[in-house]
Amino acid sequence: MATVLQVAVMDCTTLCAQQGAGSWLVRIGQTPAMDNNSTPRPPPAAGPLAGLRVVELASIGPGPMCCMLLADLGADVVRVDRLQPSGLGLAMDRRFDVNARGRRSVALDLKAAAGRDAVLRLVETADVLVEGFRPGVTESLGLGPVDCHARNKRLVYGRMTGFGQTGPLAQAAGHDLNYIALTGALHAIGAAGGAPVPPLNLVGDYGGGALYLAFGIMAALFERQHSGQGQVVDAAMVDGAASLSSVFFGLQAAGNWQDQRGSNLLDGGAPFYGTYATADNRYISLGPLEPKFFATLAKALGLDERFVKGQYKRELWPEMHQVISQIVQSQTRAHWCALLEGSDACFAPVLNFDEAAQHPHALARKAYVSIDGVVQPGPAPRFDRTPAAHPRRAPALGEHSVAVMQEAGYSPAEIDTLRAQGVLL
Repeated sequence: MATVLQVAVMDCTTLCAQQGAGSWLVRIGQTPAMDNNSTPRPPPAAGPLAGLRVVELASIGPGPMCCMLLADLGADVVRVDRLQPSGLGLAMDRRFDVNARGRRSVALDLKAAAGRDAVLRLVETADVLVEGFRPGVTESLGLGPVDCHARNKRLVYGRMTGFGQTGPLAQAAGHDLNYIALTGALHAIGAAGGAPVPPLNLVGDYGGGALYLAFGIMAALFERQHSGQGQVVDAAMVDGAASLSSVFFGLQAAGNWQDQRGSNLLDGGAPFYGTYATADNRYISLGPLEPKFFATLAKALGLDERFVKGQYKRELWPEMHQVISQIVQSQTRAHWCALLEGSDACFAPVLNFDEAAQHPHALARKAYVSIDGVVQPGPAPRFDRTPAAHPRRAPALGEHSVAVMQEAGYSPAEIDTLRAQGVLL
């Protein structure tokens, strides 16, 4: 993946150099340098995606997450916000919108011709556009792939949806839970005899959505090295979540996966791969799948040797689970941490979000950062030559409208006119 990123950035950096100072690279939270005619001239960015220019049409869920990942690694992401805040009805200060960090914000009325034209001006010098509307919406706004490629044939046009651009459900409303329900993934998650359990929105929105969109964008940028052409990336959460489930289709075909929740090796069915309650009503996780690691755990817990020799005998699993449960519940989580953490028993305490940020391993790796007093995960993955900078806060709505419009070639008078018309905030 690092090689793909590096090659893609070489392409974008070269293009930026060819376009000169008129490009719209400015980093959030910094005062842009000025040239002789007082047009903002952006300073260099940090990270392996420095030089990559992204236009993000504001949406919710996986689109913002994808653009946060790009911004974290140095891309200059200009988020085109609506004139009024949008979201899931959760009213909160922008500093708590972690997925919106690292951007600049320009607020435009996309239903107005002048607003559409402004976005197309941004597209002319962009490498990537990301949108998360239902299929056909950007076309109706005059901002579809055909419209954008007419202005910039090298543009990678990333489309994020639940069901994809085509198919009988393409126009249906839905959320993460619905998308993973269609893939088999939701059916497989949950306790034996119980209902399927929503795995937060990690599998559809973020794993099958944001990450696959980011990967697709990088793949399209790599391909552009050879063709000189951009293309549309159709990232659907149903496709991504299904792809994440690939190994289980193989296991089932081989007869190694039962169509019953909580009865398999990786779904909590195996007593050596699951969570257990402790004496203080907390939990630990145990995952020694390999016999040598299970032997380490068995020794620490004082398990009978027949469990070690019969680790994979399913007829022993119910008894083994009961014995392990009784042993673990006899002591506190802190006791088991002191005994097992860092060993080959494949152990970890089950932490809440607050505890996770304060765990010694996380602190040693500086895995979490604080932005405007909000603790949150830092950029990932890490790069040894081109490390990412400390993420910048989420912008206020329209905070960078003037600077972005100036970079796109609008004069102060034109900007004032757009504001007077209610097109620009």
